[in-house]
Amino acid sequence: MLDDLDEGFAELYGAYRGLVFSTALRLSGRWADAEDLTAEAFLRAYRALAGYDRDRVAALQPRAWLMTILMNVWRNCARTRSRKPPPDLREEPVDTVDPGEGVEAAAVRHETGDELAELLGRLPDEQRAAVVLRHVVDLPVSEIAEVLKIPQGTVKSHVSRGLKRLRALGGAR
Repeated sequence: MLDDLDEGFAELYGAYRGLVFSTALRLSGRWADAEDLTAEAFLRAYRALAGYDRDRVAALQPRAWLMTILMNVWRNCARTRSRKPPPDLREEPVDTVDPGEGVEAAAVRHETGDELAELLGRLPDEQRAAVVLRHVVDLPVSEIAEVLKIPQGTVKSHVSRGLKRLRALGGAR
């Protein structure tokens, strides 16, 4: 990215699009919302990079930086949604198909993914974000604290409480 922003950004996108999308999907719980969040996060990332000097680009930690942008986009969307109720859309979730995957394995994956998304959706936003960043994205606590702009102890607390609540919700089924 230091020499050619467009080519470097294409490589950044290729390396992190799956991670950003899967995080967005776990945060939002809806495929279409995750696509929108991912697109907006990468658009903001590109615009930001265009204004950064060489030293800032060289010092960039892309994973944490992209997660910070995604979290900001997600919070902004949630804030906007809370002010304006969404229309009644009865959308069926779209699922990707792996041609090498057997029918039984696909059914189990789909069921597990839907159940996890539903359970994550029942967590408070701060716990959901911390659990997703820790156990889906696999960020260390220090990076999660940086992304969420909260102390590391608070991150640990949100993750612990979120996992405890997920266990309770999963057991109540």
